[in-house]
Amino acid sequence: MSAESREEYETVDDPDGYFGEAVAAYYDDASDDPFDEVFGPEAVDPVVDLIAGLAGGPGGDARALEFGVGTGRIALPLARRGVPVHGIDLSRAMVRRLRAKPGGADIGVTIGDFATARVDGPGFTVAYLVFNTIGNLTTQDAQVECFRNAASHLVRGGRFVIEVGVPDLRRLPPGQNAVPFRVGPTRLGFDTYDVATQGMRSHHVTVVDGRTQYRSIPFRYVWPAELDLMARLAGMRLRDRWAGWKGEPFTNDSTKHVSVWEKV
Repeated sequence: MSAESREEYETVDDPDGYFGEAVAAYYDDASDDPFDEVFGPEAVDPVVDLIAGLAGGPGGDARALEFGVGTGRIALPLARRGVPVHGIDLSRAMVRRLRAKPGGADIGVTIGDFATARVDGPGFTVAYLVFNTIGNLTTQDAQVECFRNAASHLVRGGRFVIEVGVPDLRRLPPGQNAVPFRVGPTRLGFDTYDVATQGMRSHHVTVVDGRTQYRSIPFRYVWPAELDLMARLAGMRLRDRWAGWKGEPFTNDSTKHVSVWEKV
């Protein structure tokens, strides 16, 4: 893949990035793949439980910062627990839907790139980035800057939490660059990989009323040890790593991890 084609692969002509109005319009639809398993209380409650605990619980000096706050899937229930939340997001379309929800007007939001956008005020006790959102930063440099940005917002001893999948390259045979994750009569989903750059793109094909709709979003996959090094560069150290939000052990067979770093 040439430098020119990589640039085209990673950019979109929309001020809201890849999460503009076309995506924001259906993002909260719990029946829409691939989000059907992440909006229910069985998925949200463990996330909120852990982050609220790391933030210090309600009251006191607890203050949470969400990178990629979106429509408020985590920020709103976390705020209802009594933890003040501020979000950063590039997509105004997503934030408009956050604002329209009960309690959404009370969530402070900074519009911008969460790798570089700054939030004024006192430091945060926890910053978090969930649901593979670190991969939306499609270069290693941007991911490194994200860690530095998180550290700069945290008080000493504050925690940075990331939820992200383990790269699924074991399913990628030699000579093949695509791996399906959903195959059905009305939905097709597959990821394509550029192993040389750790680039990947998720493709979604949906048939609605006999018409085919296609969308794709680029990511940069990242290894757990690589994230640990980014944390060290930002002045943080690994405290915990689990296979999920309920503290499941992280093993060779884990498909994702929830990692917590502490600012030293």
